[in-house]
Amino acid sequence: MSLKDALIESGITRLRPIIMTSATMIVSMLPVALSMGEGSELKQSMAIVIIGGMVASTILSPIVIPVVYTLMDDLTKSLFKKRRKDKGVMQYEV
Repeated sequence: MSLKDALIESGITRLRPIIMTSATMIVSMLPVALSMGEGSELKQSMAIVIIGGMVASTILSPIVIPVVYTLMDDLTKSLFKKRRKDKGVMQYEV
């Protein structure tokens, strides 16, 4: 299986659990974010920040993680390829 196929399959497999977990957290923070009770100013602002972070991470995680993984894999392959060329040159010089 190629790297691209593996990333697509894992993205499809993990997307539903990520969305379900994030949606649960977001919905559970809504009562705190919408509260109007006494002393709720601090909790309300914290809940809004948490909801915003959860929405942003839910949207970015399925995009950023595969991209970073692909970049790191390409970087590793290029470094090993360069290292192999250097070792090959060293063997012929000796």
